[in-house]
Amino acid sequence: MKRIGEFFDIKEGENKQKYIETSLDGIALLRLGNVNKGTAFTEEERISLHLDGLLPTEVNTLEMQVQRAYRRYSAASSNISKYQYLRSLQERHEVLFFALLEQHIAEMLPIIYTPTVGEAVQQFSDLYQRPCGLSLSVKNIGRAKEVVKNYPLYDIRMIVATDSSAILGIGDQGYGGLAISIGKLALYTAAGGINPIHSMPVTLDVGTDRPDLIENPLYLGVHQKRLRGEAYAEFVDQFVEAVKQQFPNAIIQWEDLAKEAAFQVLECYRHKLPSFNDDIQGTGAVTLAGVLNACRIRGDRLRDQTLIIHGAGAGGVGVAWALFQGLLHEGLTPEQARQRLFVLDSKGLLTADRSMEGYKQPYAQLTSNLATWTCAGPIPSLLETIANAKATVLIGLSGQPGCFDEAAIKAMAANSDRPIIFPLSNPTTSCEAIPADVFTWTAGRAIVATGSPFAPVAYHGKSIAIGQGNNAFIFPGLGFGASLCRAREITDAMILAAAYALVDYVAEKHPGAVYPPVDEMQLVSTKVAARVIQQAVRDGVATETMVGDLSNLESYVKSQVWKPVYLPVVAAKQPPARRD
Repeated sequence: MKRIGEFFDIKEGENKQKYIETSLDGIALLRLGNVNKGTAFTEEERISLHLDGLLPTEVNTLEMQVQRAYRRYSAASSNISKYQYLRSLQERHEVLFFALLEQHIAEMLPIIYTPTVGEAVQQFSDLYQRPCGLSLSVKNIGRAKEVVKNYPLYDIRMIVATDSSAILGIGDQGYGGLAISIGKLALYTAAGGINPIHSMPVTLDVGTDRPDLIENPLYLGVHQKRLRGEAYAEFVDQFVEAVKQQFPNAIIQWEDLAKEAAFQVLECYRHKLPSFNDDIQGTGAVTLAGVLNACRIRGDRLRDQTLIIHGAGAGGVGVAWALFQGLLHEGLTPEQARQRLFVLDSKGLLTADRSMEGYKQPYAQLTSNLATWTCAGPIPSLLETIANAKATVLIGLSGQPGCFDEAAIKAMAANSDRPIIFPLSNPTTSCEAIPADVFTWTAGRAIVATGSPFAPVAYHGKSIAIGQGNNAFIFPGLGFGASLCRAREITDAMILAAAYALVDYVAEKHPGAVYPPVDEMQLVSTKVAARVIQQAVRDGVATETMVGDLSNLESYVKSQVWKPVYLPVVAAKQPPARRD
């Protein structure tokens, strides 16, 4: 059986113009989403590729097709219907999908990504239409190397892999997490610039602990409980080895793994192949950038803050790590930094005398630091921590809607003229506080950013924009930069370089904002990618040294960005050679 990658090749003519050479023609070519131009095939192409009579008479431009597609999108009656339309378009007409997305990124981001993607994940088995990505399960993991070879594209450089155990704030979603991988990779292309033929969404179907899924005959995943421990580790190891063998230039982004697995997998593989965990490192980087921007608005520095992180899962601990590094960067000692950083889990404040998972321990407070605190019980609550620590920054990654209540927010307002309050949990239904409430309870003084999109808040005659702490400001540029320089590892310094690139972009373009508008993601990603390459060279992990003048990396990055444009399509004289 031939693979899609055998049916077309991208070549360059004598005048340096690229074109597509394909061995397919007729109706089969119209079914190949990577190459299909639909009504934009020219008359000459229709004749030479045996499409004559198979398409409407009029030849359209890409822009005309975008207008038509946008009308169809706008006519959809619900967000999930809009999502389904975009996914269908992506599968059958890839260039048109990305051209449409690029023109309407701010409007469509909440559809292809959070919060609507959460609905798509939950309804995945019911909405399923056609195969996408790569599925490795307990039934075929023993054949992982053969399974990976079945993927229809050859030169994979970016992989998003999930086991669907901790999707957004909605938890274990079994096989449905594949929708997250697909959505993330759409942003790698739309915001980061990676050619979609170089990406591969992956679901690691190790089972589910949801009885309703296991007992549902229409559920598409494995009907058994999740693998744990050694069996899980062996499963992931076989996947990684297969990727290393078949796609040696690939970067893996680990996505939505449960907190224990997230830290274990990251530490196990980050030095074996270029990989990172977006929930840990991406969330940490984008939050650090937002807090630094908020401090600039207030006219002070990160080192002047007392910070609370409510939530000690992958995201919360990732943010704790990033803020800790930020405090060190501003000259504090590790002990001084630790005394300014308070992390709470579902039981309350992390303290050294508590029993807890290993990944939380570096952020536990010494009980001697709390000797003067007044608390009702042995473990300080959120409100008690805010009051006793005199916190000036409050960050939510708990997934507990409404836990930043009026008492907590007013306590923050008592500690600072302009408290920094970031309820970052996704999706919207899991947000710790509604921005309008935060402004009401702080008399409009708070600096607010959220994880999900919120409309501007009207307060006392003013319209206050709500910055979105979206990881898509970080991961597309991080992955693209690491790919361009063929980094053999993604270092901590590269993660932090991405964060400070975002800070610099906002300072230059939007000095009064916490985050930039989401429709500037591609501009942000260019700056992030350039800074990541620069740091990879400094760290000695860049294996591709011919990346242009290091003093003008942004221009180099821009020159490598894939754009959704139609290339001329010609019939191949002979089928492309197989590239196993």
